[in-house]
Amino acid sequence: MPLHVSQAPAPALRSVLMALGSTAVREAHTPALRSVQGPLSPELPLPVHVLDVRDQIVPPAGAPRTRLAGWRFLIRGGDRPVAAADTRLTPDGWSFSHFFEGPYLASTERALRQAETMTTPYQPRLLSVPELYMLTLWLHADPDADPAAGSPAPTDLLVPLAPAPPGIAAHFPYRVADLLPVLTLRVAPPPLLESTA
Repeated sequence: MPLHVSQAPAPALRSVLMALGSTAVREAHTPALRSVQGPLSPELPLPVHVLDVRDQIVPPAGAPRTRLAGWRFLIRGGDRPVAAADTRLTPDGWSFSHFFEGPYLASTERALRQAETMTTPYQPRLLSVPELYMLTLWLHADPDADPAAGSPAPTDLLVPLAPAPPGIAAHFPYRVADLLPVLTLRVAPPPLLESTA
């Protein structure tokens, strides 16, 4: 398997395990999670990075900047993922944020299965583009890199998860160098119209 899934920080994993053993599961707005009979387990921890595309309109020297926003765990109940759990970094360390379900859950699993068939080893991450309501599976070409650091390299792959913004194919692997200019154009301010008066 060419995917090198990183270990999440131990406090992030502990916070999810504590949430799974608490009333947070019953109070979550995730019917699939609440309906599972049997044990629930967090799997496939993925660091979630955020890319502010507006910062890339006038690109800085070098790679696009991202920041680590948290870690996401797929929550398995039986033989399938039924929800996901997000953690975030607080002044007191890593803590559980929330459970959720929806289209990104199945889409993430599908993109990971696709990536496992590739011959090149990658470190899987998630890259969020809030301005476009877009989430991608970021396949980082350095499988041994620190998962909490770094920026997308031009040859890294981004696989948009469904639902993707109009005109961007979900589950199609794009090189960062090819997709980032498209995303930047999508959020660029419209050109100023010249006044004829």
